[in-house]
Amino acid sequence: MGIKYNQEVVARRSIPRVAYFLFLTRWLQLPLYLGLVLAQCIYVYHFWVELVDLLGALMGNPISLEHILDSVTIRDSARPATLTETAIMLVVLGLIDVVMISNLLIMVIIGGYETFVSRMHLEGHPDQPEWLSHVNASVLKVKLATAIIGISSIHLLKTFINASAYDEKTIFAQTGIHLVFLLSAIAIAYSDRIMAHGPVRPADHK
Repeated sequence: MGIKYNQEVVARRSIPRVAYFLFLTRWLQLPLYLGLVLAQCIYVYHFWVELVDLLGALMGNPISLEHILDSVTIRDSARPATLTETAIMLVVLGLIDVVMISNLLIMVIIGGYETFVSRMHLEGHPDQPEWLSHVNASVLKVKLATAIIGISSIHLLKTFINASAYDEKTIFAQTGIHLVFLLSAIAIAYSDRIMAHGPVRPADHK
């Protein structure tokens, strides 16, 4: 303990005061990550409200059925009178969407804190996420892009399942946005590979 403290004191003395002060400002990000934790709590609450309504609708609760049918009905489209298979599928996809967004929040909170604020020292912990052992700004960026593609895929699937409620322009626009996300993720991954290993030269293939 004393050796570690002495090392920290020596490190502080070797860093100029202005630089050390600027380095301490990284803790200003802590309230941001705590705010994301609150957002995570909101998503957990929303997930359970939707799940309880779905279970209630399946058991014949009229209030739960009204909530479910309202949530799956697209504006200016016919509202189903009963709980159909399509309605159940849309609600379940909505629950999956909440889970994927929650996973995205976890990656931002834990990965961002580990990368930009302070080490968590989770090495050897049985519950340490596999990706956290080699996380950095580049890896976090690629994982976030991949997570966004997954979320966009869920939204696009919900649109295709309920395609009759949308016009062609909306469907094409959502498909185009999803392709932009996909191409952006590929570009991010490729640019990170170039920065890490350099461009691939013809000699590298020999």
